[in-house]
Amino acid sequence: MSSKSARLFVTARDTQDRLAEKPALTLNPKADSGLPSVFIDPEIAFQTIEGFGGAFTEAAATTLQKMSVVNQERILKAYFDRAGGHGYSLCRTHINSCDFALGNYAYTETPGDTELKDFSLDRDRQALLPMIKSALSQGKEPFKLFASPWSPPAWMKTTGQMNRGGKLKPEYRDAWAAYYVRYIQEYKKEGIDIWGVTVQNEPAATQPWDSCIYSAEEERDFVRDHLGPTLERAGLGHVKIMIWDHNRDVIVHRASVSYADPAASKYIWGTGFHWYGDDKFDNLELHHAAWPDKKLLFTEGCQEGGPHTGEWTLGERYARSMINDMNRWTVGWVDWNLILDETGGPNHVGNMCSAPILADTKNDEVLFQSSYYYIGHFARFVRPGAKRILCATAREALEATAFINPDGSVAVIVMNRTEQPHRFSLDSHLWTATTAIPQRSIATFLING
Repeated sequence: MSSKSARLFVTARDTQDRLAEKPALTLNPKADSGLPSVFIDPEIAFQTIEGFGGAFTEAAATTLQKMSVVNQERILKAYFDRAGGHGYSLCRTHINSCDFALGNYAYTETPGDTELKDFSLDRDRQALLPMIKSALSQGKEPFKLFASPWSPPAWMKTTGQMNRGGKLKPEYRDAWAAYYVRYIQEYKKEGIDIWGVTVQNEPAATQPWDSCIYSAEEERDFVRDHLGPTLERAGLGHVKIMIWDHNRDVIVHRASVSYADPAASKYIWGTGFHWYGDDKFDNLELHHAAWPDKKLLFTEGCQEGGPHTGEWTLGERYARSMINDMNRWTVGWVDWNLILDETGGPNHVGNMCSAPILADTKNDEVLFQSSYYYIGHFARFVRPGAKRILCATAREALEATAFINPDGSVAVIVMNRTEQPHRFSLDSHLWTATTAIPQRSIATFLING
């Protein structure tokens, strides 16, 4: 056991280290170091991981197109290449427009087109589809892609517009369910498989942008009576259906309605959630305790209120959420926009935000943010099919989680958000290693199987 070692990768605020590999740690036979410890037990495993990734939006795609060919390739490799990038394995996109589109659009704008005769992906072919296809070409293993609607076409809604909430008219429920099927089929023709769908992005929020309201009962009924059966009849029963796709605050309240109905629940793979509002990580634990067969997937999170270029706290916010979410049964974690421009857009209602990679389109510069590196400490080392394993820390300052990959390697991720470095021991039942983590940093320890 004394010859066993752990590779160490560090990202730290007050250094030039960004996913930098440091000298390996020797794992010595078990002994008491007298230090605070991070303890792991690979024999005790929990949920299986689907993957990590980000979202393809029209905003991201049009921003990418404004960059030089060299920098377009650099950005895509940074996310999707396994050798030199994050190797993203689970991503999201939008059905119809979202706020991070250049304007409202639907795949059929023809009022009353319930047979979807005018359905067309021409808008997506301008930027969104080329970006997705280019990303798929970066890796040997295709990533899984799920899709979320922000709003049905305006003519299907009670308000007659895609923005500012409103509801799906009851008479269009069948047509709207058929819309998902047509979308999946048309994307398949483009060579893109849709792994899953969420029923509605943020169904409890009336937003200035594309939005649509569902009560918990309306969402349950739509899945049970329309979306689930329609997908199944079309031979798409394998496509994962996720409910909620909103914040952690009332995730248990919402899930309880759908999962209490066996006829609805049978169609639902799991519950998607976001990070806006109160953290309420404990609700994820409650969700798993109540419905252990239903998956939890983090489907969106970003730093709101502009680009926040160069701010270190962005990365820490990401990693804090990732550690707490994964430690409470979450099976995957998906960032919001893959790329935004120097303003934190474009966004057709001015809802500017940050992204892990910002593109200075005026000067053709790629700006990697702290969140990019912090995400990499998970995505690069925790691969699809990994299982979370038992991991416990002896100090609040040491935030940690751990996984065993399909190849037997173990990834332990430790973050220190304090202003002091911390010495600690990395321990298992069989070995120990003494190490330290700098202030305001994150580290991944990769132990070969």
